[in-house]
Amino acid sequence: MDTAETDVLAYMTFPTQHRAKLHSTNPLERLNGEIKRRTEVVGIFPNEAAITRLVGAILLEQNDEWAVQRARYITLESIAPISDDPIVSLPAVAA
Repeated sequence: MDTAETDVLAYMTFPTQHRAKLHSTNPLERLNGEIKRRTEVVGIFPNEAAITRLVGAILLEQNDEWAVQRARYITLESIAPISDDPIVSLPAVAA
C-alpha cells in the first residue's frame, strides 16, 4: 500500500469539482456497454479491421456527444490550469 499511495491518490491533484467524477467508472462502463450493444447488432465481422472501424466510429461519436453536451462531464476550461497540453487551452465548442 505504501508504494502505491501516489498512484491511488493521483486524482487528488485534480480540481475539487472533478474528484468525484474521476474515481467513478460509470462513463467507462456506459461506453463499454454501448460498444457491446453495437457489436452484437452486427454479429459476425469479416475481419479485425472491420471491428476496429466500428469501435473507432463509436468512440468518435461518443467524443462528439461529450464535446457538445450542455452539462459536460469535465470541461476543457476547468482542466486547462493543470494541463501541459496547449490543445487543452483552445476555446470549447459553443453549446
